[in-house]
Amino acid sequence: MVILVEPQLGENIGSAVRAMGNFGLSRLRIVNPREGWPNPKAVTFASGADRILEEAEIFPDLRSAVSDLNFLAAATARERGMQKSVIGADTMAVETASRIAAGDTVGILFGRERTGLYTEEVSLADVILTLPVNPAFASLNLGMAVAVVSYEWFKLASEGTLPFQQPDRYPLADKGDLYAFFDHVERELDAAMFFRSKEKQPVTTRNIRNIFHRLGLTRQDLATLHGMVAALVEGRETRAARTAARLGGRRGPSGSDPEAPDVEAEGEAGTER
Repeated sequence: MVILVEPQLGENIGSAVRAMGNFGLSRLRIVNPREGWPNPKAVTFASGADRILEEAEIFPDLRSAVSDLNFLAAATARERGMQKSVIGADTMAVETASRIAAGDTVGILFGRERTGLYTEEVSLADVILTLPVNPAFASLNLGMAVAVVSYEWFKLASEGTLPFQQPDRYPLADKGDLYAFFDHVERELDAAMFFRSKEKQPVTTRNIRNIFHRLGLTRQDLATLHGMVAALVEGRETRAARTAARLGGRRGPSGSDPEAPDVEAEGEAGTER
């Protein structure tokens, strides 16, 4: 369970509760909250994790809050000069799982926003829990600290299973489909004079095929690629036909084209002058 010792702001309590809800923790104890209880700001910042707040237990002091626990960890970013084991959040998750399986009740202390836990409070714990943070800036927001520790617990409990995966909606293309696409794209590239050198064309063709082989294309991918190539060809032919029609309509009696310089500027090759 999570134990917040004299939290100062309802916003931070709510943020901690939200993190608990994210990562499957539900038992919360609060020791002497500075702004009293219940706290409307905690409800707002809990973002829907209301059940955890409603079932939170309030205690006047730390000893009464932990007296029924079998194992207690104190979260702190500072070395306290005590002969206690110092563990990280991942090790704490393993320890917690082991002890819960043995029937023990486990709690983790989180201190005040401004000062953290007092040394006397840390002395009540079995182990010190800390995180591998930047030593030049080791202060974490209360909600962030609870989130990191809760995350390690839930990652272990859920075996790291992600909530969703990329949907496998389309089967991989078979070789026949892939070779048909090769024929299509190579034919149109040849028509567009992409292969400048007949001697180098076989090597270039193999390189193009290898690019698509590496992609693991699906049937849907190939359908899209066929459509793209067809659109490029159609677009080129349509533009050429439109240009030819425009030129045919603008020629004078002598067959001259008064706007030929403009057409040339657009890059249309083969225009008669």
